[in-house]
Amino acid sequence: MAETRKLKVFLCRSKDDKPKVRDLYHRLVADGFDAWLDEEKLMPGQDLDLEIQRAVHEANVVVVCLSNRSITKAEYVQKEIRFALDVADEQPEGATFIIPARLEECEVPIRLSKWHWVDLFRDIGYERLETALTYQANKTGNLLIPASHLQNTLANFIEPQMVNILAGKFLMGSTEEQSAKAIRDGLDRNRVEWEQPQHTIELSEYSVGKYPITNREYQVFLRDTKFRPPNDWESDQFPTEKGNHPVINVSWNDANTYCKWLSEKSGKYYRLPTEAEWQKAARGEHGHVYPWGNDFFSKKANTDQAKIGNTYDVGKFSPQRDSPYGCADMVGNVWEWTSSLWGKNPRNPSFKYPYNANDGREDLNAGNDFLRVLCGGSLLNPTDAHCAIRFGRYPYFSDSYIGFRVAFLRLVEG
Repeated sequence: MAETRKLKVFLCRSKDDKPKVRDLYHRLVADGFDAWLDEEKLMPGQDLDLEIQRAVHEANVVVVCLSNRSITKAEYVQKEIRFALDVADEQPEGATFIIPARLEECEVPIRLSKWHWVDLFRDIGYERLETALTYQANKTGNLLIPASHLQNTLANFIEPQMVNILAGKFLMGSTEEQSAKAIRDGLDRNRVEWEQPQHTIELSEYSVGKYPITNREYQVFLRDTKFRPPNDWESDQFPTEKGNHPVINVSWNDANTYCKWLSEKSGKYYRLPTEAEWQKAARGEHGHVYPWGNDFFSKKANTDQAKIGNTYDVGKFSPQRDSPYGCADMVGNVWEWTSSLWGKNPRNPSFKYPYNANDGREDLNAGNDFLRVLCGGSLLNPTDAHCAIRFGRYPYFSDSYIGFRVAFLRLVEG
């Protein structure tokens, strides 16, 4: 019996289109295609030109993702297109090898105009692309495994992109000067006191999610477990065009259930980050107010001053607005759950600063009457959006401004 293989799909994209193409990559993988995207497949130290050329030659189809940015910039995407055109010349007459895919209204470059394109920004865009790829899969013998057969296998598993945080000390909390400025900017004085005093914490090496968990990643979990969906979803389908937005309307209990599933699938002990781990990943060692430094800029985070008005693709503000470790969206967009306990009174935390991991605040078995710490602020208010902000909510609480990212200790990595 002949070996059944998945259709190999190479995704060619501009660096400016990374969030949209990453979402496309995850969707293709979830639907059973063997998609290739540089940030997912390339390993540190590999020869970029050699690996790209090899991947293009091995591909059954090259999807060239087009936008007004990609067709007007002189960057590496132009070289990838040239590689693809060279390989296309070697294909049999009438073979489907290159599919131009418009991410927005834009002109298709002349050198790609001989191939009919697909508009991914339209409602039926992805379905048309999937139809074309399925046709090519059947034509070439690279048969697709139905998604329903993948639900309980790692073939349909998407593991989050992680960032390694080295062991060492960092400054946690806010100084009196930083707190005074926050009060002048409109933050409630009582809430500012929850961030004091600033103090030094030492942590072991760990890894934390580069991005909050997205709708696309959470969808794989839902389809595998039949877990209840967030209330802004229709069954197991997230809102249209929000696959790469952070998942919202998830409680602390929901996030923990996802972590347990992720651990079973990956063999690593995934969990929510502690408050200290979250804050170090957000600000680095030196106690920065924001991931990028000590001054707020409205266009560096998704708060109401950015005038986006909704959650947005993770990584939209990268890389210039990332933390010193390369973590994205650490302030704004959504509040994020941590593992740490707050206490029982929303207006008066029992677990104050200085942070002490051994004082009971990291008890994962505390009941639903104990609130858990949220970090990062959200798109609602720029005065909340800074690295030391902390707030408490009950573990069964969910809302449209709360999401989460994951972590694991390097010492227990599987």
